[in-house]
Amino acid sequence: MPAIEIRDMTADDEAFVGPCTHIDEAEEWTASGKRRATWLRAMHAKGARTKVALLDGAHAGFLHCMPIEHAPWGPLGRDLMVVPCLAVKDDVKGRGVGSALLAAAEDETRRQGLKGLVTTGWYHDFWFMPGPWFERRGFTVVARQDTRAILWKVYDPTAEPPGFLKRNWEFVPVEGKVAVDLFWMCFCLTSDSEAQRVREVAAEFGNKVVLREYSRDDQEAFMRHQTGRAIFVNGKEIGWGYEAPREGVREAIDDALRKA
Repeated sequence: MPAIEIRDMTADDEAFVGPCTHIDEAEEWTASGKRRATWLRAMHAKGARTKVALLDGAHAGFLHCMPIEHAPWGPLGRDLMVVPCLAVKDDVKGRGVGSALLAAAEDETRRQGLKGLVTTGWYHDFWFMPGPWFERRGFTVVARQDTRAILWKVYDPTAEPPGFLKRNWEFVPVEGKVAVDLFWMCFCLTSDSEAQRVREVAAEFGNKVVLREYSRDDQEAFMRHQTGRAIFVNGKEIGWGYEAPREGVREAIDDALRKA
């Protein structure tokens, strides 16, 4: 049997966790990873924990868990712990690493006196947070939207079911300029790297573009708008799933300028 060790993230783990296992693969991911590690350390005071798995002494995966009141992707709720991300290296999948990390999150939930553990799972052909995997480990579906669902495991019968975010943002135009509205979070490598790209491209247009940023770190603004990761150019949402390419953002701004 493989020797799996689970520990809370240490300074020795940050280069692995920060860039989401993509160590030294891209300069922007390395830079983002350092910002993310700083953010995760700061969130420790709010109950957030990163569980790191080592298989026979080598980094194998990690899991983030945090009180739902501070979860950057949602969902909405209270007195619950959220797992927004669980990552296991491809070469060690099927060896119990993910299950060990999830068990550590359950222990953390009980240790903090929270009433249940929640995650958002996906029901399509994609590796990230597959809903059926969580169901096989005792989670049940609370709510579903298309191919994603909120799942939870309850430890206290008084727990209130969580719900999806309800976007409550309306575009406000800026006369004579193209407005770029950027909703981002430092927690997510994709979102953090994407945000930096948007800033750089918007700066290329000088005073023709107004960039408005909404960070999940501003909890009041997040709850008011209930909008996670998103980019709007003059009110039109653009997105690629992966990090927005600079040329794509540039093209969207150029198109808005032509129409202005």
